[in-house]
Amino acid sequence: MTVLQTMWGKAVVVRMRARRVFVLGTVLASLLLVAFPRALALDPDRRISQYAHTAWRVRDGAFAGTPSAITQTTDGYVWIGTLAGLVRFDGIRFVPFAPPAGQHLPNPSVISLLGVTDGSLWIGTASGLAQWKNGELFAFPETAGRVNSIYEDRDGTIWIARSRTTAGGVCKVAASSGATCYGPKDGAPTYAGTLIGDNFGYLWIGTSTALVRWKPGSSASYELSGLTSNVALAGINALAAAPDGSVWAGISNSGRGLGLQRWVNGSWKTLITPTFDSSKLRVISMHLDRHNALWIGTYESGIYRVHDGNVDRFASADGLSTDTIEGFLEDREGNLWLATTGGVDCFRYIPVVSFSVHEGLSADNVGSTFAARDGTVWIGNHGELDFVRQNVVSSIGPKQGLRGERITSLFEDHAGRLWVGLDNGLFVYEHSRATPVHRPDGGLVGIVLAMTEDIDHNVWASVIRTPPGRPTKLICFRDGRFIKEVSDQRLDVVSLAADPQSGLWLGLRQGGLARYRNDQAQVFPLKDADARVSQVLTNSDGSVLAATDHGLVERRGNTQQTLDGNNGLPCNRIYALVTDKHSDLWLYAECGLIKIKSDELQRWREHPELKVKFDLFDAFDGAQPYLPPFHPIATRSNDGRLWFANDTVAQMIDPDGPLRNPIPPPLHIEDVIADRKTYSPQNRLHLPALTRDLEIEYTALSFVGPQKVHFQYKLEGYDRDWQDVGTRRQAFYSNLPPRNYTFRMKASNNSGVWNEAGASLDFNIAPAYYQTRWFMALCIVATAAALYLVYLFRVRHATQQVQVGLETRLAERERIARDLHDTLLQGVQGLILKVHAGLRQIPTEVPGRPTIEKALDYGDQVVAEGRDRVRDLRSTAGLSDLSSAFQRVADEMRHDSSASVKTVVEGRKLELHPVVLEESYSIGREALMNALSHSEGQHVEVGITYDPKLFRLRVRDDGRGIQSKILEKGSREGHWGLLGMRERAQKIGGQLEFWSQPGTGTEVQLTVPAKTAYRSTAAKSKSA
Repeated sequence: MTVLQTMWGKAVVVRMRARRVFVLGTVLASLLLVAFPRALALDPDRRISQYAHTAWRVRDGAFAGTPSAITQTTDGYVWIGTLAGLVRFDGIRFVPFAPPAGQHLPNPSVISLLGVTDGSLWIGTASGLAQWKNGELFAFPETAGRVNSIYEDRDGTIWIARSRTTAGGVCKVAASSGATCYGPKDGAPTYAGTLIGDNFGYLWIGTSTALVRWKPGSSASYELSGLTSNVALAGINALAAAPDGSVWAGISNSGRGLGLQRWVNGSWKTLITPTFDSSKLRVISMHLDRHNALWIGTYESGIYRVHDGNVDRFASADGLSTDTIEGFLEDREGNLWLATTGGVDCFRYIPVVSFSVHEGLSADNVGSTFAARDGTVWIGNHGELDFVRQNVVSSIGPKQGLRGERITSLFEDHAGRLWVGLDNGLFVYEHSRATPVHRPDGGLVGIVLAMTEDIDHNVWASVIRTPPGRPTKLICFRDGRFIKEVSDQRLDVVSLAADPQSGLWLGLRQGGLARYRNDQAQVFPLKDADARVSQVLTNSDGSVLAATDHGLVERRGNTQQTLDGNNGLPCNRIYALVTDKHSDLWLYAECGLIKIKSDELQRWREHPELKVKFDLFDAFDGAQPYLPPFHPIATRSNDGRLWFANDTVAQMIDPDGPLRNPIPPPLHIEDVIADRKTYSPQNRLHLPALTRDLEIEYTALSFVGPQKVHFQYKLEGYDRDWQDVGTRRQAFYSNLPPRNYTFRMKASNNSGVWNEAGASLDFNIAPAYYQTRWFMALCIVATAAALYLVYLFRVRHATQQVQVGLETRLAERERIARDLHDTLLQGVQGLILKVHAGLRQIPTEVPGRPTIEKALDYGDQVVAEGRDRVRDLRSTAGLSDLSSAFQRVADEMRHDSSASVKTVVEGRKLELHPVVLEESYSIGREALMNALSHSEGQHVEVGITYDPKLFRLRVRDDGRGIQSKILEKGSREGHWGLLGMRERAQKIGGQLEFWSQPGTGTEVQLTVPAKTAYRSTAAKSKSA
């Protein structure tokens, strides 16, 4: 051995010592299985390459350091320990662990992790143990050393295996009382690489040289001869307890009696199969899954899975992030996670399985598939005819007489013979030999696109002759012999199906459907004349389903209807269709595999405009649809599984298998970011005033298909309805008003199973000073005060306007009085005097003298009346007492009415403005006269109120009342009294109101503001 080899060997030993991971105990696994519905666990009957696989690599920047451990806590998060720290993962985002201020891990290098039943996370580092629980980090100084493994027993007690210490390799840890460590004096080893528990309360401990079964007060050691000289070095790195009581031990060294060994019935056993020898492995980690399949993580050899004696392997050449595996995790949904030195890998169950060269196919060029009656699934591939029988992939080729490049179409006739299209010819495979079928002239049949068999046991094939090429020919065979060829320019056939009554249904490249019966072809055009019919499926009732690139077409009798995007289908281009044993329809379409239940299909038949319900299995579910050139594209095997060809691989789905993820995702609100400042999402969170931009980050922890997790949220206090945001994991709000809010969110997993309980967060945004209630109240008061001041100003202005108007009217009346006195009255008086002077010169006996004297007397009367009118214009002294004035009016009307009139004066009498006095008198006089003349009442009351705030005049009677239509109109036809009263009231700035009902009397009320009504008030206002 060279020096370099020696150094490399030591380097390997050191490196192996750096790789310690825990094995999740059977107790915790059982609890997880009981706690959740049946998950989509990895099917051990599938190859590892048939699972969905995702890798996050260190070299791509996913991690700052090499991953070394992985676990899941009860809240659903996956935690990844690296040599540079701890990372939390929700399926989309990696978030570095940041402990509270002033707290830190014993060492940033994380060696082991365990999520336990109380929801806490135990973190084993290179310098001791820590616990993360409810947002707090707790350290245990007494566990100083390298924590290689963590285990939780049935009682919830935490045990650790550690090294690089002299205080004992095993410690019992309690969060309340600290740790108790055990060493050689207690029967425990000094070096412990890993540990697990059994059903009898014992711990199985992997040491440098042996497997130890230990509990306080009892210890037994089972040595491995190959590790005798391995003291204080890495030895047994991983343990797994099998259901039969045996224990698997993974050893860092390979060689006889090393590698992977099983302790059973008091001895060590090596697992050896024709293709596998477990002693040749260098094992770092192990995991026994819920199907009791043993997963083995190795040093530089990838992973192995052992189940029922079958061994499968997956390595970096197959897509693994790297070939050195540090740890395993089987999460609550059944996904299997790997922590490797190159990153993190996740394997998950998918309902649509692919068969490719990884599973044993001869090539990845699958053009057709057919399920035979004996359960064999035949797969047309490049160069050979592959088949799957009892989940084993095999092939036939030149040795069985199939010499060529490409298998085209496949079909099995009523006699169980397999018809195989190969290149430009056709073969019948029977009794393990392939026999060619020729044309009558001995030539090749042509390229076979599709085949079927009619009810008369004639086998029909659609072929392309080269030359001349298209259109295709229909060739009929019976008992393996050529019968006839049909050539019709209308029939460019790409798919065939036997009519259960007689003849054939043909799917055309263009032009639609055709039926061939009794040597006659009848074409049935589709709505879209250019649609390609990729497959035809006939039903026993005579109806036909056609897969086209414009939807699913059904022809029933003489009617034809299409199921497409207008009915809710996610895509219209359909490559193939097949029914399962429950009569549900499966469409192999451009967007994935679509399942439509039979009753839903019947609803569509009865109501073609309805939206149909369906299940879609897309690329995340394993579906890889494409249209191959040959047929069949879809087939159903006798075990109920459905098979599809996509021109690359063969795909399979079991309609009775687990298709949906039944576990609703746990929900978490992770961060609240207000104006770029991050807040912890705690209830009753207080955000500062004037928060402008608000972002709320949330997540749902479903790892089967995190890209298909669907979210809805609602901000109570702002949103009226739930917001459907698809896969987005942030909510954004801007300029929210200050108040209390509740943010609620819910989500569904990849199968549409909703967590309706959701998650919520209460928070509030504080108001700025100008958004507070007291400030708003102050603003309201200030606004009200301002409006009141405006109102007072307006009233004052209006009053002044009325006063000015009244003074103007009074001045105008005085001017008119002066003008009348100085001009008209003086002129008339002078004229009368001149006439008197002339009359004295006329003798008495003159006949015309008496007439002139009478004219002079009438002139004197006119002058007297003129002086009275001038006096009235200048003064309202006669109206100074309104009550007396109204009483005089009543006395004058006594001969017209027998009603009694009562005048009531309230308040101290104040002097009214002359114009107000006159107009009030005129209004009251008109109302009083109407009451006495027309009301036919017995009592009339006149009320005069002198109030400091207003002057009120009210006239009411108990008569017959006024009709409502007259009041609404404002006057009686041809009468102007009411209208005049209103005009007078308006002139003095007063308000005139009428109340009347037929048979109950009438009340007329005039109110005039004090500033307008009273002369003394007006004077004060004017002087002010």
